[in-house]
Amino acid sequence: MGFLAPWFLAGMAALGVPVFVHLLRKHVTTPRPVSSLMFFERGVQSSTRHKQLKYLLLFALRAALVFLIVLAFADPFVRRPAAGGAGRLLVIALDNSFSMRAATHFADAKQQALATLAARPHDSPAQIIALGGQVQLLTQAIGDDAQLRAALLSIQPGDGHANFGELGRALRSIADTTHRPIDLHLFSDMQRTAMPSNFADMVLPPTVRLTAHPVAQGASLANWTVESVEAPAELSDPKDPRRSRVHAVIAGFNTPAATKTIALVINGKAIASRKVNVPPNGRAAVEFAPLDVSYGFNQCAVRIEEADALPDDNASVFAVRRSDPQRVLFVHATDDTRSATYFGAALSAADRASFILQSMDAAQTTDLDPSKFAFVVLSDVLALPSIFEHALAQYVAKGGRVFIALGTHAGRRAQIPLWGAAVLDTRESIRASGPLSVGQVDFAFPALAQAQPGRDNGGWAVVRVFYASTVEAGQARVAARLADGTPLLLDKQLGEGHLLLFTSGLDNLTNDLPLHPVFVAFIDRLAHYLSGSERLSGAALVDSFVQLRAAGEPVGAVSNVEVIDPDGRRALSLSEARTIQTYRFARAGFYKLRYPNGQDAVIGVNPDRRESNLEPLPPDLLKLWSGSGSSAPQTTAAPAPGEITNRNLSLWWYVMLLALLVVLAETAVASRHMGTQREEV
Repeated sequence: MGFLAPWFLAGMAALGVPVFVHLLRKHVTTPRPVSSLMFFERGVQSSTRHKQLKYLLLFALRAALVFLIVLAFADPFVRRPAAGGAGRLLVIALDNSFSMRAATHFADAKQQALATLAARPHDSPAQIIALGGQVQLLTQAIGDDAQLRAALLSIQPGDGHANFGELGRALRSIADTTHRPIDLHLFSDMQRTAMPSNFADMVLPPTVRLTAHPVAQGASLANWTVESVEAPAELSDPKDPRRSRVHAVIAGFNTPAATKTIALVINGKAIASRKVNVPPNGRAAVEFAPLDVSYGFNQCAVRIEEADALPDDNASVFAVRRSDPQRVLFVHATDDTRSATYFGAALSAADRASFILQSMDAAQTTDLDPSKFAFVVLSDVLALPSIFEHALAQYVAKGGRVFIALGTHAGRRAQIPLWGAAVLDTRESIRASGPLSVGQVDFAFPALAQAQPGRDNGGWAVVRVFYASTVEAGQARVAARLADGTPLLLDKQLGEGHLLLFTSGLDNLTNDLPLHPVFVAFIDRLAHYLSGSERLSGAALVDSFVQLRAAGEPVGAVSNVEVIDPDGRRALSLSEARTIQTYRFARAGFYKLRYPNGQDAVIGVNPDRRESNLEPLPPDLLKLWSGSGSSAPQTTAAPAPGEITNRNLSLWWYVMLLALLVVLAETAVASRHMGTQREEV
């Protein structure tokens, strides 16, 4: 037995209070009626008898109450055998992220986890967690040894990126539901890149005691990886020197200077190789040109030929689709002779250009089938033939995309074609206070995307707008606004497709955008967004998502989608194929997709390259994290089987319950003894 706060025992001095109160009690004599005091003789009575303790039972109860209160604050406890942690929940978290593929880390971690599970007392519950791209709770808190062992054995190395912040959130959720102390045993390489940006995310609840089992001992392993690859997702001319090239970056983590052989692999065959000198802990670039691929989808990779500590990250995969240049339909008003010239010149000058512009007057579009075009542009069109407008609406509903530039005819329209709303007002700023500037640009929007826009607002700050229309945004996304808040570029989803509305024009009469360099970059990104080519090929990361159908589409309103995983198996059930909206890439490799509009896609999926840096957490940081949930942190190995531990059983509640009973007894005794008695005449 012991006391968790023994200094509170100094409060035992308060036991003198009941003694003092009882000795200072006032002497009370029962009054008696007397006719006269003249026959009474004056005398002195001794008070010694009144200084003695009386009501000993009441005194004992009061002294006991003070004693019990002091004892409760000292928090007494008895030490009992823990019976292997009875009353505590054992949580085993096994890291199966991509970095655990290095050396024998995963096999070692699983063996240690199995040993810890075997050493667990059979009467204590346990729970198994897999820590990879997502935290997976493989079991509930159960005591079935066979089920727990089977869950642990089922964990296999994954391709995801571990995040200790997600583990912290999962443990906080478990602690809120179990309401019992938790022993967390984490088996991991304790990779430094698994830390979240905010340390508070990985802080554990006070009831959780972390025992870390680092499987990566000593200095971090040397590892080289293909850190990034820049390649065209779509290619029409392999001889085009601007686009037919692959640029890769080779990075080394905790590595000496080395010479590496880098190969370009297309459809399983190495077609070229380069020697590159990688500096210590540095990076080196390598380029392959031209990129000779065949028609259709090509599965490509940049690969390091030499093996290292983590050979699975020595290649970065991507898909390239070769096709003839896609046709773009540009519909303009009869008197609009400049827009097609500016738009076509920018489309040809773009770095990723693989489109052929077909321009025609709106009156000539009656018999056109828009589904034969990559996307459609409507420039300053006053009205469309009803047959073509109906076909265009169906084209968008099935996944097509249309770009509408209002121009100077906007004020004369009763309603904007396809958009479903009218122009509220037009602004000729050149006649008022001068041209307006572009005040706000959403650089997260694909058609406006820029990694580092700069102080000039990505080049949009110098653009002057002379003529613009005011349109009610409604549910549309506003991607750009003028300085006075007028929407300039809006994006609205219609069925499976998109409508983009530009409230000015594409010539130099409504604005001077075509005269600035940002116009070419804008048309380049706009064309690839409208054509949807950015989702038909290229590369993505493990645990990223791809949108398969529109979020607002009713269930079953469109045809099935199809996903083929890297093993060639269908990843979706029949019900999922009709209802799923997004799909998560859980593994590395090539995925084949078929969208509801019939378009096919091939995406190369790679692990997050943060997993390639095998540097572990510093010991002081690991100690800080281990102590975040418990005052007695542990970072040792698993306990030996049969090891008997002790636990402290607090007696605080029992002492307070006994004190409550003493209070009730003291109240009853005091009401009986302390009442004043009088003689009746």
